[in-house]
Formats: sequence, structure tokens, C-alpha cells
Amino acid sequence: MNLGLKLISTMLLTLFVLMAPAQAKYASLVIDAHTGEVLYSRNADTRNYPASLTKMMTLYMAFDALEKGKLTMKQKLPVSKRAAGMAPSKLGLRYKSTISTKDVIMALVTKSANDAAVVMAEAIGGKETTFARMMTKKAHALGMTRTTFRNASGLPNRGQLSTARDMSKLAIALKRDFPQYYHLFSTQSYKYKNRSYRNHNKLLASYQGTDGVKTGYTRASGFNLVASVVRNERRLIGVVFGGKTGRSRDRHMKEILDKSFKRVGITQVAKLPVAPKRNPRRETIIASAPPQPAPQPILTASTGLSLPGQIAPEQIAAVQPVGSAAQEITDWGIQVGAFKNYEPAKMAADQALAQIKSTPTGTQVHIQQVDKAEGSLYRARLKGLDEIAARNACRELKQQRMSCVAVPPGLF
Repeated sequence: MNLGLKLISTMLLTLFVLMAPAQAKYASLVIDAHTGEVLYSRNADTRNYPASLTKMMTLYMAFDALEKGKLTMKQKLPVSKRAAGMAPSKLGLRYKSTISTKDVIMALVTKSANDAAVVMAEAIGGKETTFARMMTKKAHALGMTRTTFRNASGLPNRGQLSTARDMSKLAIALKRDFPQYYHLFSTQSYKYKNRSYRNHNKLLASYQGTDGVKTGYTRASGFNLVASVVRNERRLIGVVFGGKTGRSRDRHMKEILDKSFKRVGITQVAKLPVAPKRNPRRETIIASAPPQPAPQPILTASTGLSLPGQIAPEQIAAVQPVGSAAQEITDWGIQVGAFKNYEPAKMAADQALAQIKSTPTGTQVHIQQVDKAEGSLYRARLKGLDEIAARNACRELKQQRMSCVAVPPGLF
């Protein structure tokens, strides 16, 4: 190679290095989800490869599509040749087969399946590249200004970058904007076609109060993790980029969360309520058969933060009873949300029933349909309680940042 070619090669190499994105092999952040206070920070604004943390945004987009009626949980989504050909981790979906929206979501939450991510991307955006632009636009709208997405899975792409701070914003947004779906992130295992897939987030089983969110790994990114932990009614979001191993990443996450909880004065952990086993006598009562989904939700179970279009909890019990459209109930109950879609109402009621330790055996899920000029409304309720049980149930749910109103006799 002559001197001129060597000089050109050197200049090109230097330019490539200068143009390469700033990379910190390690970054971390712990933030109070309710106050926004930063409790721990290292390289929190440095752009890194998010790897499968990307799927948090894919899931945000999926939940948004469900709320807008663009998807339903039971809808069958087609598997393209591109989706079937994705690299692991994957379910092994076959080209031209179909998979339900619910199974795609659960595969993303637990298995972190790349083929499922592409199925969702194509269902919403038509093409994965289009979906990635939609993801980036939504990320910026959420305040994730240093994040760019190029795909739905998090597989290696030099242009796909985010920060610890941006990922903490996304974790908060998932809980705030979609509380009726957020509980899915605490699923420790999921069965699809007679095969069980365990959640990659081991903190769910090993660190008290953890209820999400997502792990990620590629060779370039290292081991990443976003964790959401609630203790004594205080939710902290922890983010780690660039762990050397999954085990060391988890250990470090626990260390920085322990320090952060201590900093906010939480040194002893209150015993968390254990979800009761389902009783066959607890049946779902539906005022009428679920219809086709409508565009927008009216109310979701609240995290304690105000949501767009939310009905104030104190207004819920004041709504007039339906009359002949609903079965008259002569005892107390609780209401945990009101929705324009049936499915979110059912999920919110089911989640509430699972979370309340104090409910008596005969407690039942009750989805009440209210027909109005502007469309139908679905109230997510539990029935079969006396006044004390109803008020105790609401107290438990509010401790977990969920909306709840005790409903007296005559308002069912």
C-alpha cells in the first residue's frame, strides 16, 4: 500500500471513530417514580445500545393500539417470512402461521422473543422500519429525547441508542399510561403451545417488591436491566446498562436499589399482600356480552397520577345505576375503573381480585355495561362484599397505587 492510500485509510478510520456514538460500557440510574428525584446516577445520559429493553417500547405501542381499538387481545396476527427468520431469542414461529396479540405480548414480556417483536411491529406499522419510526416519535413525545429506535426487537443496530434516564422515563410511562396491562410484567412464566417460558427478569423472584420490567443483552450492550420496585408505597425505578454478566448485573441492581431505599428512609420492608388462590366460586358476572372494542378508554386503574380523560374517583360512585340493564345487587362492592373497551375493564377487575388479600370467598368480578348516547361504558367492579370488606379492599388497592371506590347497595 503506497503512502497516499495509507493516509486516506488513516483519515477514514479517524473519521469513523469520531462519528461513532459515545459509548459507556456502564451506566446506571435510580429514580423515585412519584417525585422524579434522582437517587443514584452514573453516566445516566450517555447513549448506549438498549438491546431487548427496546421491547418495552414495542409493548408500549402494543398497549396503545389495544386502547385505541386497533388491536384486540384475541386477534390473530400473521407471521411474515421476516418475522419467522429472526435470530434468537425466539418462539420459533412459522411463516404464514398466526399468533394472538395476547401471546405476542406475553412472549415479549417473558421470553423476549424477537420473532414476536416483528409480528407486533408489522401488525401496527406494516413494516418494521415504519414501526421503528413510530417508536422513536412516541419516545420523543414521552421525553426520551436521546433515544432512537431502528427495530422492534433490540437486535444489534448501530443507530439504535438510548440512555438510562430515557429508559426510566419509559418504565414510568408504562405504569402510568397502562396500569391495566402493567401487571403482565410481573408474570414469572408463560405457557405457549405446551411449552413454558420463564421470565428473564430474575429480580421478580429474588428482590422483594419487584413487579417489572425488562432485561436485555447483546454482545455490544452487555447485560441491561430496568427494574421497578415498590416498598412501603414507594416505587423506585432502577436502570443498569453494560453489566458484565447477568448475575453481576442483578447483584449491582440490588445494591443501588438498597442504597436508594435507605436514602429515602425505607430500611424495613412492610410485608406485601399475597395474592389469594382463585376459588371456583368466584365467577365473572357480565352485564351483557362484550362488544367490538371502541376507540378510547375512559378510565384506567390509577397509579396515583392523573391520566388523560380520567374520571375522578370520587365521581365514580355518584354515577346513576344502570337500571334494568344490570342485575340489581343488594350488598356492597368496589369499582376499580370505567372503560370504553370491555377487555381492559375485565383485566382491571381480575387484577384487583388477585391483589386483594382480604376478599371473602364469594367475591365476584362484575363488568357492568352502561349504554349512553355517546357509546357504551364498562365499569370494572367486584361484588359480594359487606361495607367493611369493601372499604378494606379499597385500602389495600390504594396502598398499591390502584384506583378504588367502595360502592354501596343500590348502585350496582
